[in-house]
Amino acid sequence: MRNRIIESTVKTAAFAAAFVLGAAAQANEVEVGLIAPMSGPWARQGQIMKMAADLAIDTINRQGGIRSLGGARLKLAVFDVGDSVEKAKNTAQRMVADSPNLVVATGAYLSSFTLAVTEVTERARLPVVTFSYSDLITSRGFKYVFQTSATGDQQAEGSLPALMEMAQQASGRRPRTVGIVMDNTAASVAFVKPIKDHQLARLGLKLVVDETFTPPLANATPLIQKVRSARPDMLLLLPTAISDAKLLLEKMNEFGLGKGRLPTISNGAAILDPDLRNNMNLDQLEGLMSVVANWTTGAHKDFIDEVRRKTGEPWPTQHFVTTYGDMWIFKAALEAAGKADREAVTRALRTMNLSDGPAKFFPGGRIKFDANGRREGAGLLIVQWQKGVPVTVYPPKDAVAAPVWPKR
Repeated sequence: MRNRIIESTVKTAAFAAAFVLGAAAQANEVEVGLIAPMSGPWARQGQIMKMAADLAIDTINRQGGIRSLGGARLKLAVFDVGDSVEKAKNTAQRMVADSPNLVVATGAYLSSFTLAVTEVTERARLPVVTFSYSDLITSRGFKYVFQTSATGDQQAEGSLPALMEMAQQASGRRPRTVGIVMDNTAASVAFVKPIKDHQLARLGLKLVVDETFTPPLANATPLIQKVRSARPDMLLLLPTAISDAKLLLEKMNEFGLGKGRLPTISNGAAILDPDLRNNMNLDQLEGLMSVVANWTTGAHKDFIDEVRRKTGEPWPTQHFVTTYGDMWIFKAALEAAGKADREAVTRALRTMNLSDGPAKFFPGGRIKFDANGRREGAGLLIVQWQKGVPVTVYPPKDAVAAPVWPKR
């Protein structure tokens, strides 16, 4: 009998110790989220984002975690939005229902997905940081959404005059006609809207091709046939899925429009992904340009070396740089908040004003959000494929190479 009492006492003590240790371990972790496409045509981008988050979190934890929380470690929770707006919204609903300890999140790659996801996270008062482009994301009066990118509208307003100037300097003449081939995602729509609304008239451009498709693209032939027939002076080619970009570019080359014969400019990073280089003839990419909200510059040499060494990726894409920076924004917000609490972190994001730390991973070099949640001073970059690598060519202060305007 006495032995049974001793045994029971030991088990109770062991259970209590395990409970205390478990609670302590839980208290020493802060759960942050990544909600992004891990399947479907945008899976590559989601996987890149996870790779970046893992790398940043590993560094943050190795350097002591969140000091204001006693060295608490960041723990990443990943949620797959799949390949449709409906799936993205469902995933967000499961995320807020099943993960009450989630403090802050980043996502969701496509603007269309981010619009749906943030409808849910706003009601749950979960702060979300995003690089998605659509102006609508931060024009709805939401209090828990923070946009680090220049919006699609801002990118269109800032980039098209610069592209016209590049053409003038390189070829001695400004383009007079333009074609647009785009998918119907929210980011592409946001980029094109100001162009059609007023920029074409302001810049003296005539729109001679205007085609929109729903991804994934099954057949690029009809779209590129129209481009070949119209022969615009330049083409705005706006896919958001790598598979669509590949189809369109291969068809352009098949029709004699590639390899610089038709100056082609994209928006976003799909057309700059290493996967394209791995699956296409390098000549077919040479000279292609894209307007992006983030990329590496000459100031990121050590970061680029680290990414190559630890991930095997040939270069960090827009999604990589931004998601990596987001994890450091989370750290800064948690340090300022002093507790793993959604409201406290939201307040820290709203009052954040940094020109160092995570700021070095965002064009403009400052992390400060306005009343709508848009990052003040968010800049844009123009990146161009040169000798098999996408390099920043605009603005001059961030450029690592001079732009080359493809000659027809």
